[in-house]
Amino acid sequence: MKHFRMPAAAAVLLSATLLVTAAQPASAHEPPLRALADRADLRIGTAVDMTALADDTAYRRTTAREFSSLTAENVMKWESVEPQRGTYDWSKADELVRFARAHGQAVRGHTLLWHNQLPAWLTTGVADGSIDAAELRGILHRHITAEVGHFKGRIYQWDVVNEVFNDDGSLRDSLWLQKLGPSYIADAFRWAHAADPKAKLFLNDYNVEGVNAKSTAYYELAKKLRAEKVPVQGFGIQGHLGIQYGFPGDVSENLARFADLGMQTAFTEVDVRMILPADAEKLAKQATYFRGLLDACLGTRSCKSFTVWGFTDKYSWVPGVFTGQGAATPLDEAYAKKPAYTALAEALSEGR
Repeated sequence: MKHFRMPAAAAVLLSATLLVTAAQPASAHEPPLRALADRADLRIGTAVDMTALADDTAYRRTTAREFSSLTAENVMKWESVEPQRGTYDWSKADELVRFARAHGQAVRGHTLLWHNQLPAWLTTGVADGSIDAAELRGILHRHITAEVGHFKGRIYQWDVVNEVFNDDGSLRDSLWLQKLGPSYIADAFRWAHAADPKAKLFLNDYNVEGVNAKSTAYYELAKKLRAEKVPVQGFGIQGHLGIQYGFPGDVSENLARFADLGMQTAFTEVDVRMILPADAEKLAKQATYFRGLLDACLGTRSCKSFTVWGFTDKYSWVPGVFTGQGAATPLDEAYAKKPAYTALAEALSEGR
């Protein structure tokens, strides 16, 4: 992924404690992140691996203790909820919602419309021509209506449209654009709003932390759609960073311009990877990146949630996708706190 360098003036300073190399064991006497976030009027969240939640007691206990918002890592994506056409499987997603309710947590919905992780029956039908444009639009309408309707009243934010722009600001040449044209974006938001008028509806993407061609394309799209009364209510910044690329510039300015449109903002998938092996210097730099994004969120009233994409390196997606990289989350594989965790806790303690 391409990232942008941070101007020297925007560098985030750590306290001397964050420069200590080793991960620190958790203490039962320290307030969890969710307690600190509550005082700062923010939901602190994590993506949840449902297999780990079922099988790993430490994972389950940490998920419940530390976070006030949960996002399904995969089990709300289309290939999971409708593996055969017209046959829905909400079981794993329902388990997540039940777990969240039992532990006083809110749930973010992820994601209604994406170009990846689509069911095979859909992609095959489009490819071989057995599903034409008119039918595809009806299928999309039914999918959004069914999923949002199933979870009505139980999801506070939905990632409605995910990753629809390229880094240069052009629309991604997905099957949705090819078959339906750009109007599919507005349609998705209207259908989601009709199914649950109280959920906040988000655009969501990566490489949009700062002001750049891609985030500006989202800004212009949001401004246009809102002028047309399309219920685009939030902008989700994923926040997948790597310390080797530099910290993105103008993060606060980017948040502010969406806030000026009357929209909520959120960091939705934050992790900070590094080239392995990890060492004290890399971990300290990682901590500044986590803190930099969270400080920008805390400094913007419209920023309502901050979600890490997994909290322990034991289950991170990063090593499986970026060869030779990892250590991207706030806790190590043994659930010990890294400097990144301490940075998040310090930022939340200072509040808005």
